[in-house]
Amino acid sequence: MSAEELAALLSFATAMSFTPGPNTTLSTALGANLGLKRALPFILAVPAGWTLMMVLCGLGLAALVLAAPPLRLAVKFGGIAYLVWLAWKLARASRLGEADPAQLQVGFWQGVGLQFLNIKAWMLALALAAGWVTSAGAAPAPNPGERLAIVCVVMVGFAFASNFTYAWVGSMLRGWLAQGQRLLVFNRAMAAVLLATAAWLVTA
Repeated sequence: MSAEELAALLSFATAMSFTPGPNTTLSTALGANLGLKRALPFILAVPAGWTLMMVLCGLGLAALVLAAPPLRLAVKFGGIAYLVWLAWKLARASRLGEADPAQLQVGFWQGVGLQFLNIKAWMLALALAAGWVTSAGAAPAPNPGERLAIVCVVMVGFAFASNFTYAWVGSMLRGWLAQGQRLLVFNRAMAAVLLATAAWLVTA
């Protein structure tokens, strides 16, 4: 991979990883509701699940999804359903995790599986497979395996860093959110962000 391609990859990874999305929104909410330590399983699940998806896309899943309109629709509406489900869970959480064990919790394996319902993760994996793994500039890549490995290493770092940062910010707000109805308002605001994303996807 040339220096120009790597620079473009790093810029793309920064923009896609640190802009708000389902993963970062959920990481923020988990950090705020449960604390940073209890949000770590999900933070680690994001790069693990996404890397699995990226490897599968690099091995041909991307071409299959792009070539099959019903499969693309299934991914799209599965992602929309996922966003609505997350919004519903968030909107109902009004107390901090220590005060109520039944509050919002997402474990490692659940987080890994959720990546396959995350429409932003799919869009990112498909774009990377087409733009950096199977092609080098305007020509087919002579070393797609090596390029896939580079993409995965870069994106694992960015996926962990972005979700850790959002969860850390959420955890820093815990003391302030514990007062009155602030946590409920915060969670409903996060839910509204997810619903707005889902509404946009319906028309996209």
